[in-house]
Amino acid sequence: MFNNDKKEENLNPFKNEESDENKEESKDKENNSEETEIKSKEDELKAEIEDINNKYLRLAADFDNYRKRQMQERENLIKYGAEDTLKKIIPVLDTFERAKKSIEKLEDINTVKESYEVCIKQLGDVLDKIGLKKIEAKGTEFDPNIHEAVMQTPSKDYPPHTIIDELQTGYMLHDRVLRPVMVNVATEAEAENTEEKQ
Repeated sequence: MFNNDKKEENLNPFKNEESDENKEESKDKENNSEETEIKSKEDELKAEIEDINNKYLRLAADFDNYRKRQMQERENLIKYGAEDTLKKIIPVLDTFERAKKSIEKLEDINTVKESYEVCIKQLGDVLDKIGLKKIEAKGTEFDPNIHEAVMQTPSKDYPPHTIIDELQTGYMLHDRVLRPVMVNVATEAEAENTEEKQ
């Protein structure tokens, strides 16, 4: 009888169908949970990408604004960079104007010279404070970095390559040459005698 029950169990077709259905249901549940998990991960990744994209757009906009500000500051620096210098020079112009008025009716040349010297001295002091220095050249050895030789004169009084005369004043701004000194440079006197003989 025990065996018959077993056979009956095996022969019952509904039980097998139920177990197959259960298996399918559990597979469906597994698939659904996997799909849900994948969907939630997808949503997380999309949100993360959107967040990164927004940060990138903000950063790009900030950088663009920074670049525009820098360009504006550079333009202002170029346009108004000489402002402080000119503010220092304006009083010198005032002195020139006063000197001009004071000598209009004067006939004494010494008063004119004094006024002129006051103006030149004031201008020199202002330029010196700004950093403009006169390059002293006469009697020094020729240096192509700060001197421009426009003449060469044979001389017995000066050693070769020595500057005999300054033809145009040169200036430096701090340690940078603004304009080299135009100079006359001494050469050996023998070269002159040799050329004369030939």
